[in-house]
Amino acid sequence: MKTLLILVGKTTDKHFQAGIDDYIARISHYMPFELVTIPELKNTKSLTEDQQKTAEGELIMRQIQAGDTVVLLDEHGKEHRSIEFARWLEQKRNTARRLIFVIGGPYGFSPAVYARANEQLSLSKMTFSHQMIRLVFTEQVYRACTIIKGEPYHHE
Repeated sequence: MKTLLILVGKTTDKHFQAGIDDYIARISHYMPFELVTIPELKNTKSLTEDQQKTAEGELIMRQIQAGDTVVLLDEHGKEHRSIEFARWLEQKRNTARRLIFVIGGPYGFSPAVYARANEQLSLSKMTFSHQMIRLVFTEQVYRACTIIKGEPYHHE
């Protein structure tokens, strides 16, 4: 199974980017994992929030294939403990052809992206910046991979 993380806009904080790059390199020892960055929209001041979500949604949908399992990282999604997420990820690795995680733009997702999604996950009830959640999520995917393999990274 191939896993993609689709992001809207580049990670601008060099410290976050260094951490993300580190975790992606670690994850790649366990499974194929690719980061896809959709360019930020230009001239967004002239767009409403809905117009911006729609335009970003069209760019997101271009990255998704018919048989993909699409999981949105969304504040209203299901929360998992790390061990539960590892079990969930292992099950998806056994059933999905391509597993696509999506972190949207500042206003969330368009109705079309929500309609296409198979599931929604939330990493916390707290709000994090879109820049920071990228680092948190890649660390959690790495943590899940080590839990699946029974390696000593996670302590419980």
